[in-house]
Amino acid sequence: MAEFVETIIVGGGQAGLAMSHHLAQRGREHVILERARIAERWRSERWESLHFQVPNVMLRLPGQEYAGDDPHGFTHRDGVVRFIVDYAVRNVAPVRCGVEVTRLRRADSGRLRVEAGPLTMEASNVVLATGPWQSPRVPEGAAAVPAGIHQITANRYGSAADLPPGGVLVVGSGASGYQIADDLLQQGRDVHYALRGHRRVPRRYRGRDISLWNDAMGMNTRLASTLPPGVRSPLITGAMGGHTADMRRLARQGATLLGSLRGIEDGRIVLNPDLNANLAAGDAALRDAIADIDAFIAARGIDAPPDADTKADAAVAHAPVEEVEALDLEAAGIGSIIWSLGYRFDLGWVDCPILDGNGAPRQQRGVTSEPGVYVLGLHRMHTLASGFLWGVGEDAAFLADHIVGRA
Repeated sequence: MAEFVETIIVGGGQAGLAMSHHLAQRGREHVILERARIAERWRSERWESLHFQVPNVMLRLPGQEYAGDDPHGFTHRDGVVRFIVDYAVRNVAPVRCGVEVTRLRRADSGRLRVEAGPLTMEASNVVLATGPWQSPRVPEGAAAVPAGIHQITANRYGSAADLPPGGVLVVGSGASGYQIADDLLQQGRDVHYALRGHRRVPRRYRGRDISLWNDAMGMNTRLASTLPPGVRSPLITGAMGGHTADMRRLARQGATLLGSLRGIEDGRIVLNPDLNANLAAGDAALRDAIADIDAFIAARGIDAPPDADTKADAAVAHAPVEEVEALDLEAAGIGSIIWSLGYRFDLGWVDCPILDGNGAPRQQRGVTSEPGVYVLGLHRMHTLASGFLWGVGEDAAFLADHIVGRA
C-alpha cells in the first residue's frame, strides 16, 4: 500500500522550504521530496564567483532574515546555500533527499499519486516547487557548431579554468550572460559577447541600492499581470561588491560586443544587425530608472543626496559601435560557447491536465485547475518577486491557506 501524506512538496530549495514553513505553522502534515541535496541548484548550477544579486538585507525567507554584519553587501553563492540549509535545519523541515519524482498522476482512489523510482506515495495535495529555472534553452542550430568547439549552458559554467583553451563566445544578455562574460574577462579570457535587448539600471543611486528603491516604490510586489508585454528583468550583478552592469564597460575591458544570434551555418555565428539598437535600449532603460526614482523622491519628499555622476553617465551620447554580420568561430579563436538564452519548463513528468501547449503550468497564484495540485516559486507567477528567494514567502503563505481550506 502506498504511503499517504496529506501534502507532498516536490523540491527542497527556497520555495519548497518556504512552503514547508507555512504548512508547519498551520499544523498540516507534509513531506518534502528533493532529487539531490537541499538548495541543489544553488550548489551545482551556479558559477563559482556568483554573488547574491540584491543586498544582503533582502536575503530572507519566512521567519528568517539576514543576521550578518554587512547588510548592504552581496553574499557569495556558498553563503546563500548556508542560509537555505540553516533555514531547513532551524525549521526541522521534513526533507527526504535523493528522491527524484518521476511521475505525478491522479490515482483510481481520487488521491494524487507520486512516483519516484520504486517509491510510491499518495497525497491530497502536491506542491511543485522545482524552481523557476528548469531546462536551459539551446538554439536549434547548435548542432551545426564545429565538433571541436566546447558547448555548455549557463547553468553548467563553473569558472574559466573548467573550459578548454581559446576564446569564449557568450550568447545571451540576461543577468547570467552578463555576469559570466564579466567573470571570464576577470580571469583573462578573450570574450565575444552576442547580446540581445536588456534593461540597464543603476546599481546604486542617490544613497540606495536599486533593489531597495524598487521595494520602496512597490515594484517588487507589482502584479505580473499588470506588466506591459516584453518587460525585461533589470540587469544587475552583485559581483565585486556590486556595480552597475554596463555592456560598454565590458568592451573597454576587452570584450567584443556582437548583435543577437540569428543562426549558425558553415562554422559561423550569423548575427542580427541590432547591436547598436540593443545598446541604445539599455541606455534608455537606465535613464528611465533614474527618472522614476527622482520622481518618487520628489513626490514623497524623501531626503536623498544628489548623484550627479550617475546622471552624467546616463546622459552620455555614445558613438555607434561597428556591427558585423557573422563571426567565423575558427578565425576568432573560439574554443567554447556558453549559451545563456533563458529556460523552459521541464514538467513532462506531471501526468495531470495542468500544462499548456508550451509545457507551462496554467495557474492563478499557484493554484491550478487540478484540485490539490499547486505550483510555487515560478518567475513572475503572481508578482515580480514570486520567483526570488526573498519574495517566495507570500505566495507560499497564500497556498498554505488554500490547502487548509481544502482540508
